[in-house]
Amino acid sequence: MRNSLIYTLLGSALLLGTACEKEIDLNLNGNDDKLVIEGVLTDSKGACSVKISRTKTFGSNNDFNGVSGAKVQIWTGTDTTLLTETSETGVYIASELSGVSGTTYGLLVTLDGEQYTATSRMPSKVPFDALSTVEEDLFGDMTKIANVNFRDPAAETNYYRFRQYINGKMIKSYWVRNDDLTNGNEINARLYILGQDDDDETLKIHSKDEVTVDMMNIDADVYKYFFSLSNSATGESNSATPANPVSNIKGNAIGYFSAHTQETKTIIVP
Repeated sequence: MRNSLIYTLLGSALLLGTACEKEIDLNLNGNDDKLVIEGVLTDSKGACSVKISRTKTFGSNNDFNGVSGAKVQIWTGTDTTLLTETSETGVYIASELSGVSGTTYGLLVTLDGEQYTATSRMPSKVPFDALSTVEEDLFGDMTKIANVNFRDPAAETNYYRFRQYINGKMIKSYWVRNDDLTNGNEINARLYILGQDDDDETLKIHSKDEVTVDMMNIDADVYKYFFSLSNSATGESNSATPANPVSNIKGNAIGYFSAHTQETKTIIVP
């Protein structure tokens, strides 16, 4: 556990080089059985989902603590889509729903007489130009690192999130950045992995591995959520978080609702 925390803190320190933000006020309260809502709408069909769970005490296992029986809706203008709960408790989907850049979408969750709301504007899509790997000396060890390449548009403020998989397994780390210092530039960003998997094995990329990266264009509020989550050094992907990051959910809940574009690339490491 101690080594895992050290790796996480080191990963957060390296992440600060790419996740640029002037100031964020964090309210990192301890858990008090809060509802967690994690909603996603992309520009492709089949990816719309809302996961509803409850927080756990620090040190509990990371199994998804799903909540059933919610009414979940996503709306824009006068159009409303009702999501359907799947066979996995607490997971709600709309398999035919996709979003359009420049459109603002709303989320409404009704549960036990309480309502939770959020809005998110789907940004313009920035093309994901290339995925590669580079080698770097990290703490005396030559390490392969995924590298993403794209050109940031100069005419707008952009926020990015990346998700990385090795041989189909998603890495439980957060990579986000804005363009405060790189507006209009060609970007080469390294996705450092300084952490361990569920078996306490240090995660590394090796030759012949399959590496996949999702590049997402997110709005400012979703950026703040993942930036604060990555720097709390306590949260993990797809699980209830033991501290409260900056959320765009209104109501007595934590989490996020993100309407974003997404592009995915996969390579076999040389």
